[in-house]
Order: sequence, then structure tokens, then C-alpha cells
Amino acid sequence: MSAALQVRGLRISFEGEPVVDDVSFTVDRGECIAIVGESGAGKSLTARALLGLTPAGADVALDELIVDGTDTAGLTEHAWRAVRGAGIALVSQDALVSLDPLRRIGTEIAEPLLLHRLVRGRAERAARVRDLLRKVWMPDPDRRARQHPHELSGGLRQRALIASALAAVPAVLVADEPTTALDATVQARILGLLREITDAGTALVFISHDFAAVRRIADRVLVMRGGVIVESGPVAEVLENPRHEYTKQLLTATIHEPRASVPADSPPVLIADGVSRSFGTVPAVIDASFTLKDGRTLGVVGESGSGKTTLARMIVGVDAPDSGSLQWTTERRVQLVHQNPLGAFDPRWTIGHSLREALEAGGVPRAQRPARVAGLLAEVDLAPELAERRPSALSGGQRQRAAIARALAADPQVLVLDEPVSALDPSVRERVLRVLARLQQERQLTMIFVSHDLDVVGAVADEVLVMQDGRIVEQGTTAAVFATPQHPFTRELLDAGGAADR
Repeated sequence: MSAALQVRGLRISFEGEPVVDDVSFTVDRGECIAIVGESGAGKSLTARALLGLTPAGADVALDELIVDGTDTAGLTEHAWRAVRGAGIALVSQDALVSLDPLRRIGTEIAEPLLLHRLVRGRAERAARVRDLLRKVWMPDPDRRARQHPHELSGGLRQRALIASALAAVPAVLVADEPTTALDATVQARILGLLREITDAGTALVFISHDFAAVRRIADRVLVMRGGVIVESGPVAEVLENPRHEYTKQLLTATIHEPRASVPADSPPVLIADGVSRSFGTVPAVIDASFTLKDGRTLGVVGESGSGKTTLARMIVGVDAPDSGSLQWTTERRVQLVHQNPLGAFDPRWTIGHSLREALEAGGVPRAQRPARVAGLLAEVDLAPELAERRPSALSGGQRQRAAIARALAADPQVLVLDEPVSALDPSVRERVLRVLARLQQERQLTMIFVSHDLDVVGAVADEVLVMQDGRIVEQGTTAAVFATPQHPFTRELLDAGGAADR
């Protein structure tokens, strides 16, 4: 089978400092290669270089970059526009940032169809958009096409982004962490879809920190560290018998330590009784009842759009239920750690500025704030000099820990974490989870952990709620629910999570 993508001698540097060094690989039509490595390894920079999208200030050199038979080395930006979309397309990591907040989802997906003149007329365009949304299992595609990105959950936004990338039927698809925001069942479907697209002749470059997903979808794998490919080969060979010590470390980091048991007789700190919330005529949470116990971690799992984030927002108090009650047994300070730390921080401010603002809001005197900022950064294992950086200058794992530090500035007793490790590679994810476990013990925190990653929830949560279409369909101790699920949807979630491992 002929090559759809050929890369030879790719080098990227900033101010003379190399960050991608002599990367070369070929992807045949109908083949998927996966690129894995820690944050900062150069994976995403490599991906963007394949589309001529490296950031300002980057010095890019390459010996060869052939996309679908076109030599793109030295192409002008105008010439690149004819290649992007139809020749090569990108599904980027951050759907909220990648989608235009002012445009409706349908308009976003239709743009490649218009640019490459693939459809004629509004009716045909609307039909193609609808078909693309159905292809990525978007529920209620007609309504979703009329919505803006902020009206969709993280998983639904990611599906919309994949639909947009597929619109012009590219010869090469570059998927940069395409399933990080997706729950187990939708992830299994999207991985299946990407594999189907590959088997039909598309060349797929799949960048991921999820080794279970890589094992399921890829034919070959490249392991990157410090901008260099340190190991490569067939997936089974590299993942089952890694030769490089770094590959062995990455694989070890995917194995979670089970959570130590916590006494079950902890007193309740929050009692939810029949909580419901709708947006217009669309119900988001329906009659939710549960108890949150002191010092314990409650996991909340479910598909995208199941109501997890809406429930979390009501617990924090940034949204109010239409009916039912959330009763705290004593006065509690509650803080939210957002799903998207890059979007949650003001991009104009340094991390130190954001932390000082949080301390000011908490009543900390000005003279004490510099020392408290350094202390907060130390608590989450961040160097004090990172206070002078802006969010965009931090890695994903550093941003997530900075977001946790900002939440801790208010000295909360309850921490609500919405997908806190979904975008992190295995070793960084484990570092963040260890930080959270230590903070919970040292600060005696009660936590609510919202996640689509059942493996992580199984390792960190004492109890779990399973949500489907706004309802809690099953709840109990994590060990009992995972070992003997009673509801068909819980069994489907657990089966889908396991399917990625096979």
C-alpha cells in the first residue's frame, strides 16, 4: 500500500533550543501509527508541523514532508489552505479552544465543505453536517448543530471537532489526544470509528497518552522523549516487550495503586435530596439523591451529557437546582477544579497573579500573599519560579496542579474536581493523583471526583454514582458497584472501559 504521509528529518527549535530533533516516519494508506510520550516530549508540535501549523517563534527545518503525494516543504500559507482539510486534517486536543465560541456547531462542521466546494446548496450542506454528527454518535444532531460550543459538554464538543475534521474526507488524519474528554462507551465507539476510517484507506497519526486506546487502534507506535523517537515498532512488540527504559516507565505508570480503605462510618457533610435542573425544556439532572461523607471521595461517572458537570456546578454553588435540596450538615467551604485549566486561567495573568487574586478573595493580607503563593505551589509539587509564567507557558500537568493550588487558596474543606486528569499522560496523571491523595490526607479534604475514566475512579473513589441521561441509575461503594454492577448501563460502561484494554 502506498504512503500517504512521509516525514524525514523534522527539526523544531525555539531560540536555538531543539524541541523536536530529526523525527522521521512514514504512514501508509490504511495504517495507524501512534505517537506516545510525556507532556513536553514534542508529540503535539510534531503533529502540528505535519499541517504547517507550528507556533510563532518556532524555527522549523525538514528534509521532506509529502502529504498525499504533495511535497509541502516550503509551501506558503495560502498554498497550505488547499492541503489542509482535504489532504490532511487535525483533531486537536482542546475542543473548547479549537471551536469558535461565536459560531454554531453546524457552521463549524460545514466550513471544510464550503472551503473545498464539496457540496452545493444549503439543504445538501445541512444533510452532510447531520450525517457527520451521526457518524460520531452525536445525540440529537439537529439540535446540537444549532448550538454553540459552550452549550455542549466536553465530550460532545470533542465529537463535533472530529466530525469537522472528517468533513472533507482527508487522506491523512492527525488525531491529537482525540478521546481525552470522552467517557468509556463513547471512546470505544470513536476508536472503532477511527479504526474503520483507517481500514477504509485513511492514514491515521494517533497521538495519545492512553495506552489502552493505542493498543486497540494502532498498527505501529513511536515513543518520544525530549523531542527524539527513542523506540518504535509494532504495537504488540513495543507494549508487551519494551526495550527502552523510558517506555517501561510509561507503561508502569498506567497501573494504578488501589485506594486504601477509609472507615465507612464517616458522618455525612452533604445530603442531596431529589435535586433537578433543566436548561429550557431540556433536563440535565433529574431527581438526584445521594450522601457525601466526611473525608471520603465520591466518584461521579457517566457518558458525556449525563449531567455530571451540572451536578458538580450545583454542589459548588455556581448553579442552582430547580427543585430538591443540597443540604450541608455544617458550613463548608467548597472549591471547584475545572475540567479545562487553560480556559479557567486568565491568559494575560501569571500563575502567581491568579493565586494572589484567589488569596485576596479569601481575605489573606497583602504582606502574607507572596509566601502563601510559594507555599501553595510547593503543596502541589510546583517550583516557585513557575509563579512568573503565564498558563500557556506551562505543561498540561503543571497547569492542572496550578489549578488545584488556586482552589486550595480558599482553604476549602470540600474539593470538587471535574475531569482533573483526563488530558494528562500516564506518568503526569499519576503524579497529580498522588498530589491529590496527599492533600486529602494532610488537609482532611472531602472530594467529589467527576471523571469518565473508570480505571482512575476505581483507584481514587470510596463511593461512586453512575449517571445516565441526568439520572443516578446506580450508587454504592466503588468496590461493590465495579465488582457486581446491577444496572445495564453500568455494565455497559464497565464493558466499554475493559474493551479498550483488550
